[in-house]
Amino acid sequence: MTTRSYHLRWLWIILVMVMLSVPGTTAAQEVTPEATETPVGYDLTIAALREREIEGSDILIEQALINGANYSRYIASYVSEGNKIYGLLTIPFGDVPAGGFKAIVFNHGYIPPASYVTTERYVAYVDLLAQSGFVVFKIDLRGHGQSEGEAIGSYFSPAYTIDAISALRSLQRMTIVDPDGIGMWGHSMAGNLVLRAMLVEPAVKAGVIWAGAVYSYDDFEKYAISDTSFVPPTTESPGRRRSRQIFETYGRPDTTVPFWQSVSLTANIEYLNSPVQLHHAVNDDVVNVGYSRDLAAVLQASGKTYESYEYDSGGHNISPPAFDLAMRRTIAFFKAHL
Repeated sequence: MTTRSYHLRWLWIILVMVMLSVPGTTAAQEVTPEATETPVGYDLTIAALREREIEGSDILIEQALINGANYSRYIASYVSEGNKIYGLLTIPFGDVPAGGFKAIVFNHGYIPPASYVTTERYVAYVDLLAQSGFVVFKIDLRGHGQSEGEAIGSYFSPAYTIDAISALRSLQRMTIVDPDGIGMWGHSMAGNLVLRAMLVEPAVKAGVIWAGAVYSYDDFEKYAISDTSFVPPTTESPGRRRSRQIFETYGRPDTTVPFWQSVSLTANIEYLNSPVQLHHAVNDDVVNVGYSRDLAAVLQASGKTYESYEYDSGGHNISPPAFDLAMRRTIAFFKAHL
């Protein structure tokens, strides 16, 4: 050992001893002080997401499926935050129109991740959109199906929003897609995702939300959510851990508190510059119709372009006969605004 190394070693030992002599202080705390840590939940704030550079990737065709009526069907993948994300991709038959096909990022609601299958659920929804001439990319949010990453939920993590925006960025790379003609569709939990994405990413040219939930976060306290399909994990899941940490740090949702103001979608509605269409059945026993009514009131007061429709029947999925009318309105809205 050189004389210099010997002296440096003893200086380090003395420094550690001094730090350990201070009550409640450790060397590790001094090296990485808490003051430099990112505040709990900061990544969920609208400001943080608007500052973030969200990228896409090339979309890879993983498997060809049986064709639809007038469109091809594929299992495809892209990359979001380093995770390989899978999804169902539909492409219309025929020549590519001038400027490219209009496209929709289709975002599923809560489905128990362990039972999620890419080609199941929302079959009729995707089919009608695809038959109408749109490229549709129904993405398997991280942790669902074969998609990598943790299934962490939309309300208290930005992860799913990032997956959706990454999907949009990936569609923009396809030569057959109009990069300025992409919208988003979301159901239930994904209503929160779609509106958040629209506040963050101006390339979302139109959004359609069916039976959406949690916009102000005060509404979460007011209406709650009664999803009987939710399967409580035997151990604390990443999503539950995040929500617990946020509640422990800031208390229950209350937009008089700066943090809840910063993550509230309606409190940041000024950033919405694309039209939104809302659909909700009054007999929805999972997500109260009050969520959509409260959002519509904010959109109206803020002078935003929106449409809002209620249905006497249909429940949480807006099932037939209301389904047919809701889909016609959805398709007309996308055709008008994409």
